[in-house]
Amino acid sequence: MSIRLKALCVHLLTGTGAVFAMLAMLAAVQHEWDVMYLWLVVAFFVDGIDGPLARKYRVDRNAPEFDGVLLDLIIDYLTYVFIPAFALYASGLMDGWSGWVAIIVITFASALYFADTRMKTLDKSFSGFPGAWNMVILVFFAVQPPWWACLAIVTVLAVLLFVPVKFVHPVRTKRWRAVTLPAAALWVAFALWAAWGNFDVPVVAEAGLIVLSLYLVLAGAAQQAIYRERLR
Repeated sequence: MSIRLKALCVHLLTGTGAVFAMLAMLAAVQHEWDVMYLWLVVAFFVDGIDGPLARKYRVDRNAPEFDGVLLDLIIDYLTYVFIPAFALYASGLMDGWSGWVAIIVITFASALYFADTRMKTLDKSFSGFPGAWNMVILVFFAVQPPWWACLAIVTVLAVLLFVPVKFVHPVRTKRWRAVTLPAAALWVAFALWAAWGNFDVPVVAEAGLIVLSLYLVLAGAAQQAIYRERLR
């Protein structure tokens, strides 16, 4: 297989995320939250492997007719932001005025963030919360916090979209990657467990999701504070 064909296959792999997004949305419309999140986890897995493959096969040079970065951002907005925000409201976790506030804040602020040319740091981490609402709202489904706690968390994270605080990329951030990458993989395993069990899971799974989520959220800020890193 030629290098060009391999590069084109990477684009096709990235594009499957749109199919998984549609399957997740169809499940969400039918209030099948477990099925929705199973598809979102599949999309999350594809998003985790297509980037390294794109860099390995230099898709920007070997298949430049497709903009892999733009394609990835479109799919990420659907799977990380739009569908999870819909699920947060439609599931009843946050309904009424709080739900309206949450979905407006999440979709609007995240759209601006995804278009921000300053989102990546010098070490390939994220500047500001990277809009990973799929992870946040999955934890909401598993833990079932009260609406006011959901609103508080959504508000804080929405503000952090635009604050110059580092958030690690599980694959691309080299510092602590030996811990961060397994933590992200374990988070995916707990997420699959939660979704497969229709979010009726043992306390150990809830605790695992909470602890791993806190690590993934706070690791970048800890690196920034300890090593006094410049973001740009």
